[in-house]
Amino acid sequence: MTVNPLLFGSLGVWEIILIVLVVLLFFGGKKIPELMHGLGKGVKSFKQGLNEVEEEIKEIKKDVESEAEKTE
Repeated sequence: MTVNPLLFGSLGVWEIILIVLVVLLFFGGKKIPELMHGLGKGVKSFKQGLNEVEEEIKEIKKDVESEAEKTE
């Protein structure tokens, strides 16, 4: 018996097909594009939030460094 890991670690082809079928049955074909659109917006918002936090950290670091130079 060979284990062929696909995409998600130890999930095989049949497991992924089963998951897709359950999602199709649960949400229906018309709702899936709406769900993916919402998921995409969520990911975009999350990335934007991360970028804003990184920029704030850079600004604070720059302020701290300039204060350190003034006290020297």
